[in-house]
Amino acid sequence: MLVPILFMMAGVALLYYGAETLVRGAATLAVRGNMSPLLVGLTVVAFGTSAPELVVSVQATLAGNGGIAVGNVVGSNICNIALILGAATLVRPLQVDAQLVRLDIPLLIGVSVVLAIFLANETLSTVEGAALLAGVIAYVLFSIRVARHRVDGALVELEVEVKPEGSAGRDIVFVVIGLGLLVLGSHALVSGAVTIATSLGVSEAIIGLTIVALGTSLPELATSIMAAFKGEGELALGNVVGSSLFNALGILGVAALLRPLDSSGIGLADLGMMLAMAVLVLPLARTGYELSRPEGAFLLALYVGYVGFLTGVV
Repeated sequence: MLVPILFMMAGVALLYYGAETLVRGAATLAVRGNMSPLLVGLTVVAFGTSAPELVVSVQATLAGNGGIAVGNVVGSNICNIALILGAATLVRPLQVDAQLVRLDIPLLIGVSVVLAIFLANETLSTVEGAALLAGVIAYVLFSIRVARHRVDGALVELEVEVKPEGSAGRDIVFVVIGLGLLVLGSHALVSGAVTIATSLGVSEAIIGLTIVALGTSLPELATSIMAAFKGEGELALGNVVGSSLFNALGILGVAALLRPLDSSGIGLADLGMMLAMAVLVLPLARTGYELSRPEGAFLLALYVGYVGFLTGVV
């Protein structure tokens, strides 16, 4: 049992540093190509923080572990709002940008409903995967268009400070190393998770919903807490909402295109929790356009209760 646990720990560490290295190299390359810092933040950095979920789900899909692939995304979306947003809010109350309330959060609710419907029959088909992938492409293009027309202070804070240093060759090396670490980390994490699930008689879905989901959400956790420390509440909340949208649309879209996914281990309670978190964050965000510390503590309590329910503790 010790070896697969060490494999999972190593996998989480590789995923974290792989995402950091990938973002550093890709963001600098984008700036060298005259891409604005704002667009870098909305595209390259947003993708980079979700890269671990993408690589892990693709790796699990190719290995025939559909439960881990789907559980990773559903669990990550629950973790994003309940754990990450809750923890960031405890650090400092988060200011909410009006666009998130008017557009992005309602869109996340709609996407969560669609995903729950797709997964209700315990499978995600190739056609459904194509529909999800088309959705994320449309969302990214729309977000870039909106960003180009907005110059208010809230979006200025979202800009990523990237100053090209060294050569472009070094940046490419960072990208290659980052991708390599992500691949190695995902393989180690999935292998360890499958071994533990098999030895303990626990379903792959539960492992994906908990340990794998938490491990792949570390970049979002680090980004949101750091943003909260800096007083950039819009960045913290935007990172959580954007990552959740990318998870549901892009990651499962890509995975299902590779192979139809068996989600038989994902129950209605899990889908209901994912949808409930998306719905709950809207009224919390609309109340004074701020998330308070008591609301953050409430979200954390919900996550602890959910994990306790999955593991049989409560």
